Amino acid sequence: MGQETIVTLTINPDLDRNTRVERVNPHEKLRCQAPEREPGGGGINVSRAIQRLGGESLAIYPCGGPIGEVFKTLLDEEGVEQQPIGIADTTRENVTVFEESANQHYIFIMPGPELREAEWQGVLDALERLDPTPDYVVASGSCPPGVPEDFYRRVAELSQSQGSRLIVDTSGEPLSLAAEAGVYLLKPNMRELGQLAGQEIESEEHQIEAAKGLLESGQAEVVVVSMGAGGALLVTDELGEHLRTPTVPIRSRLGAGDSMVAGIVLGLARGERVLEATRFGIAAGASAVMTPRTELCRREDTERLYERLVSGEE
Repeated sequence: MGQETIVTLTINPDLDRNTRVERVNPHEKLRCQAPEREPGGGGINVSRAIQRLGGESLAIYPCGGPIGEVFKTLLDEEGVEQQPIGIADTTRENVTVFEESANQHYIFIMPGPELREAEWQGVLDALERLDPTPDYVVASGSCPPGVPEDFYRRVAELSQSQGSRLIVDTSGEPLSLAAEAGVYLLKPNMRELGQLAGQEIESEEHQIEAAKGLLESGQAEVVVVSMGAGGALLVTDELGEHLRTPTVPIRSRLGAGDSMVAGIVLGLARGERVLEATRFGIAAGASAVMTPRTELCRREDTERLYERLVSGEE
């Protein structure tokens, strides 16, 4: 059986520039190493991680200016199928600086270009025009200026009308509004779970209760609460299970969340049950932790860690 189709949607992509410096000192010129460039943004990273894991997806995103041209070229070089939507302004750049002496990352996030209504609507139109409609849609990342806070809610309503299963990974009001419309899978962290449930989360039993409440109210069919080094809490109508993450050497936590989403959706698209797909996502997230800087998961590490999880070895 082949893989079901996956589309990722990124309304605020960015070109990541990653560099290194010996020490960060104020009021001094900091001599950095030659930067590495990577296409980034929530859904973009999910598509890139899916590619690394041996799967396929289509990445839809707005793109403009000279930086946007570089962005498209880099995605092509990675073999990610893409459908960029042209915008008047230029794609944003983010900067990550690794301080070698302290083994610390400094991440500078830019707000993104201000999108006109016709531009962000063009992203929705591109999703609506897909034929055949995708089996899974992953909508991930922040919203740039000009994009309404109910953008992900509109994606949810469109996905429902097309029969696609929507996975949402965002935060704040965009997350709440998407959940109100109802999605297939939500991946909040602990703080976001409390925001969605409208209450403070105090224990694991309370976590399961809060997530079950989201299911009962029709906000999601599946909730995967990401807990960092603690793994994830998977809650469905039948399950309420804390899945541990395997113990791995930590090089960088950057990219772990997007890799986890990639593993989950790819597992589902390959026909795995939600429990196995979530385990595969946890393995992909742990794999990303083992890689340096902003590098995403690696297939061989993910598959090895997944086998450890299936066998019960942590």
